[in-house]
Amino acid sequence: MIYIATSKEMQNIDRRAMDEYSIPTLLLIENAALAVIRVVEELYGPVKGKRITIVSGKGNNGGDGIAAARQLHNRGARVTVYLLSEPASLTGNAATNLNIALKMGIEIHSKGKFDMRDLRIALDHSHVIIDAILGTGLSSTVKGEYAEVIELINNSKQPVVAVDIPTGINSDTGEVLGAAVKAAATVTFAIPKRGHLLYPGSEFTGSLHIADISIPRAAVEKESIYLHLLTEDDMRGILSPRPVNAHKGNFGHVLVVAGSMGKGGAAAMTSLSCLRAGAGLVTLAVPASVQPIVAEKITEVMTYPLAETDEKTIALSALETILELSKDKEAVAIGPGLTTHQGTASVVRRLIKEIEVPMVIDADAINALSGHLDILKGRRSPAVLTPHPGEMGRLTGKNSADVQRDRIGIARAFAMDHGVYLVLKGAHTVIAEPSGNVYLSPTGNPGMATAGTGDALTGILAGLMAQGGDISSAIRLGVYLHGLAGDLAAKEIGMVGMLAGDLIARIPVAIRYLNTKSDSRD
Repeated sequence: MIYIATSKEMQNIDRRAMDEYSIPTLLLIENAALAVIRVVEELYGPVKGKRITIVSGKGNNGGDGIAAARQLHNRGARVTVYLLSEPASLTGNAATNLNIALKMGIEIHSKGKFDMRDLRIALDHSHVIIDAILGTGLSSTVKGEYAEVIELINNSKQPVVAVDIPTGINSDTGEVLGAAVKAAATVTFAIPKRGHLLYPGSEFTGSLHIADISIPRAAVEKESIYLHLLTEDDMRGILSPRPVNAHKGNFGHVLVVAGSMGKGGAAAMTSLSCLRAGAGLVTLAVPASVQPIVAEKITEVMTYPLAETDEKTIALSALETILELSKDKEAVAIGPGLTTHQGTASVVRRLIKEIEVPMVIDADAINALSGHLDILKGRRSPAVLTPHPGEMGRLTGKNSADVQRDRIGIARAFAMDHGVYLVLKGAHTVIAEPSGNVYLSPTGNPGMATAGTGDALTGILAGLMAQGGDISSAIRLGVYLHGLAGDLAAKEIGMVGMLAGDLIARIPVAIRYLNTKSDSRD
């Protein structure tokens, strides 16, 4: 897995590389500049003869940009640097690079020596623009001349490669600080920053390229970073190959407690997703009036009728039946389509407290916990909650906007405080563990913003958990597969009009993709 750093953590890593490993800053800058050029050539071809405009600030980010200008110049590119400060304001390594560039005869226009019309013309006629204005240390709102320059860059419609992070993005939150450069690609150094992956920063980052600039791995690991990015390599091999003499009993039996009149589809999609994720058997327990409907819809799933309320939801008298059904199962999924009926919510709370096998708690089962979070600490089995931001807000007494502003912190605190696994859905989905480790999944797309995809995630997680092995690995794989199946569906049919069923049908394709990649690597 790849570490994801805050601005402060990255500063500590840089300092450690210099102080403990005696790595000169100029070497790191030179390697960073080379990495930027490699990405430019990878994306846009050889730079010789191309017009490349670098917009630079006066700090370390600007120093990286000016170093890139030197190397581009040596490769035959037609480089122009627009420095948004006076040369005398540059210090240290940035000043060193500027002095070298001036001696090389590189065209450099500094503040006060050009007007915005000149810059606009240069940007509009560039093959590539390099954004080296402000780096990961930005915390205040971008305004004035800087905001005006950002607008010119974005309006140019030319491809932009950002150095470390697009100017204007808060590297810790992904927030747009007044105005931000919309990059086609971003080259970041050593490890990614949170702002690259958290919305809306992820939308401004473009394709993210992580460059090794010779910072020792030990310097990173010493920082004890708890946030990680899931990778394809991490996911390979979590599901073991099936033996030749396998039978359905080898791959777990899931109990799904879900549904109500008019919401049988949620129960059906959850159950089908369990099977698509590889579970050997699934029993779906639903209100008696709903049972014939779902039994006809999904013939591969066993169904069980439960005592129901007058509103055709699960009744409190069904509690002992459900507990008995759960005893020979390897996992339980509870919540999709249950409704918030008072009696049904009481059943949910009792089940969460008394079920003795791992469970996935979703949708209305999460809502039933609002105001009753003490139940989580008294439960008898591992649990994973899968809220969207609104449900997370109800659990924590916040609104969804509050949750979105601090997705990582809120999810982590909840998981640690209540001893649960917390999967906070959204772009990108956050997985928080009781240990304090947190993971972001890079898979998924806006086409998944449609009814039923959350039910699919619940089913995938339960199906994987039922197959045994490490629960943490199953949850991480489940979230990654869910997004990957959505990505495969979007690639094939497009995002607009994509249905949850399209995603569910591609769960085995996503598993095969990872297994094929693993086999080819071996």
